[in-house]
Amino acid sequence: MTDSSPFQPTILIADDEEVNREYLSELLSRQGYRTLEAHDGIHALQILRSQQVDLALLDVMMPGQTGYSVCHEAKSNPTTRLIPVVLITGLNRGEDRIKGIEGGADDFLSKPVDRAELLARVRSLLRLKSFTDELESAETVLCSLAISIEAKDPYTVGHCDRLSVFAEAMGGRLGLSPELCIALRRGGIVHDLGKVAVPEHILRKPGRLTPEERRIMEEHPIVGERIRAPLKSFRHVLPIIRHHHEKLDGSGYPDGLKGSAIPLTARILSTVDVYDALTTDRPYRKAFTRAEALGVMREEAQRGWWDADLIRELELILDQSEQPHTQASVAS
Repeated sequence: MTDSSPFQPTILIADDEEVNREYLSELLSRQGYRTLEAHDGIHALQILRSQQVDLALLDVMMPGQTGYSVCHEAKSNPTTRLIPVVLITGLNRGEDRIKGIEGGADDFLSKPVDRAELLARVRSLLRLKSFTDELESAETVLCSLAISIEAKDPYTVGHCDRLSVFAEAMGGRLGLSPELCIALRRGGIVHDLGKVAVPEHILRKPGRLTPEERRIMEEHPIVGERIRAPLKSFRHVLPIIRHHHEKLDGSGYPDGLKGSAIPLTARILSTVDVYDALTTDRPYRKAFTRAEALGVMREEAQRGWWDADLIRELELILDQSEQPHTQASVAS
C-alpha cells in the first residue's frame, strides 16, 4: 500500500465490460484501494447514493445511462457532487470532452488506459478529495457549534433554522445568484456564531444590559466573522455575519453602516431576524402575532431602521408559506 494511513479510499469502477472492470479493480486493489464495481450507469448511481465513495471511474459508453449522464446526476446531487469523477472514453473528439466538462467531470482518461497515468490521476484527485473532506468537517463543526449556542437559550430554539429557510427564500424571490442564496442559508445558521465569546449571563439577561455588557454583546458579529474567515467557501457569508445588526440610518453595529453600504444579504437576514425575534416568546414579553410583528417592523422602517421593500417581500413569503405549513402540520 502506498499510504501508511489506515484510511482506505473507495473507488467506484463503472463499465459494462466485465474484463475492463476486473483489470481496473485488480490494478487499484494492488495499490491498497477498495473498489466497487457497477455494470451500468443505473447501478453506478445506486452505489454512489448508498455507499461512501471517494472517486468514480466511469466508462462513457454504457447502456441505459451513459457516463455523461451519471456524472451529471452525481454532480447535481448535493450528497454526491463533491465526489471526483473521471470519465474513461475511446472518443477523442473535442466536443466529447466539452460535453464531459459541462457535465461536471473532473478528469478524463483515454482508452486504452495507461497504468501510470491512471494511478497518477487517482492519487491527485484523492488528495483533493481529502482536502474537501477536511473543509466539510470544519464547516460541520462550526455549524454544530452555532446550533449548540442557540440551544443554550430556550427562547431561541429553532431560530437558526427558521432564519435559514426564510432568508434563502427571500434571496430566491429577489433573483440573487445561487451562490448568494446558499450564503443566506448558511448565514441563517451561523450568523450568531460569535456569541460563543459572550458570557451566558449576558446572553440570557432578562433586563437591560449595562454599557459594558452591551459593548461585549456588540462585538459578537466581529468575533463570528473572525472564526469563519479562514474558510474560503464562506466568503459570501462573512458580510452577513458581520453586518446583520446594522441599521439603515447608521445606528446599528458593529460598523455603523448606512443605507446601501450595508450588503443586501445582510439586510435580508436582519429583516427575517427581527421578525423571528418579535414572533418568539422572550423573558420580558410574549411573542407578537404575525400582524403585530409586521406592524412594528413597518413603524421601525419609517424611523429609518429597516428596508421597507424587504419587509414587503417577507410578508409575501409568509403568505406563500402559511397554507403549506398548515397542511404539513395537519399531516404530521
